[in-house]
Amino acid sequence: MTDEWDDVSFVISSRYRVATLERLQAGPATPSLIATDTDFSIAHVSRALQELQEEGLVTLLVSENRRKGRVYGLTEQGESVIETIQAENMA
Repeated sequence: MTDEWDDVSFVISSRYRVATLERLQAGPATPSLIATDTDFSIAHVSRALQELQEEGLVTLLVSENRRKGRVYGLTEQGESVIETIQAENMA
């Protein structure tokens, strides 16, 4: 359980990470689509995705070799973390 709270703390320390996870709850998306939907710059979204991927909260759904059209989705862990954040009203 401590690990999940570490993840929650990691996510809520950045509004970009929170917004990115919330957007991915609706379904897989590209960085540009997430940026459009959240009104954040593509640079902020890309950095958030990289950080979230390193923590195992999002996953790249296409080949690592793709430079364009990269599609990301939530992992089970990411889904659990964003649900906890919302349930506890932390976002």
